[in-house]
Amino acid sequence: MRPDSTPHLLIPLAACSAEGWLPTLESLPPDRFKRLGQLLQGMKLVQTDTRDAESLSPPHERALAGALGLAAPDTLDGLLPWAASEAMEGLQAGPDKAWAWITPCHWAMGHLHATLSDPALLDLREDESRRLLALMQPYFETDGITLHFQTPGRWLAEGELFRGLPTASIDRVLARNVDAWLPDTKSAAPLRRLQNEMQMLLYTHPFNDERETRRQLPVNSFWISGTGALPAPAMPSGQGPQVSVPRSLAEAVFREDWAGYAQAWATLEAGDIAAMLARQRAGESVRLTLCGDSSAKTFETHRAGLWNKISSLFSPLRTLDVLKQL
Repeated sequence: MRPDSTPHLLIPLAACSAEGWLPTLESLPPDRFKRLGQLLQGMKLVQTDTRDAESLSPPHERALAGALGLAAPDTLDGLLPWAASEAMEGLQAGPDKAWAWITPCHWAMGHLHATLSDPALLDLREDESRRLLALMQPYFETDGITLHFQTPGRWLAEGELFRGLPTASIDRVLARNVDAWLPDTKSAAPLRRLQNEMQMLLYTHPFNDERETRRQLPVNSFWISGTGALPAPAMPSGQGPQVSVPRSLAEAVFREDWAGYAQAWATLEAGDIAAMLARQRAGESVRLTLCGDSSAKTFETHRAGLWNKISSLFSPLRTLDVLKQL
């Protein structure tokens, strides 16, 4: 089967449950969603995916995994094999292995619980990250886990522990209490122990002393995500559809930066959305997925008659209604 080449724009956190979200959108100029409304005017809803807002895998990741052939509607929550896909492409690993992403991170320790800080704030250099990996590797090896450097901010981990282990996306945990999102199955016990060991190891380690002298956050734990093995048959590397996933709205939500969120919508309207609208008007079929905390809706170009186009016109108000339903 030939890969689907339909241009696909997938927008994470076009809606969310945060207190500042709706007032921000309602304060925008009436024409802020003009191009989005025009794009939707020529589309029909083809898929809705709704799960609990506390699901381990957020809607935008479920939608992206489905588009890339990494998941099916019945894929278990928290078992989107992002790491396995990356390992097959970057390490030429076989499809039979189980993998996970390991993200070095800082847990902000409060009086009652720990909160996961944005790992990007660590600003790890490559030499630092490689040194940290070498420091942690022997502890992981005792549980049959091999770490592979991938980027300074995220490594790949190979091990059977990850084959059927559901884990929470970092996008679910950022700025939240980590306890509610840690794997709690019996098979996750070695990983919980590893997290405790790394916290003790790093608490007084010279690695963090050096970071403190540079006024940088200490690395005091790690996060596990993207677990599982590739489905069979997996889509060959490089042959999947090209999906554009702008992160600007999501990044603003995680920072609770509502002025930045409003600006991100303006940038999307002038950039990615305008480009998709131009392609649709040129006669191409295009696909759009809008995602919230619990739901994702996918729209595709629909060749409707003139009367249907007029009667189904999306005004800015109706476009906002679509976003409220996510």
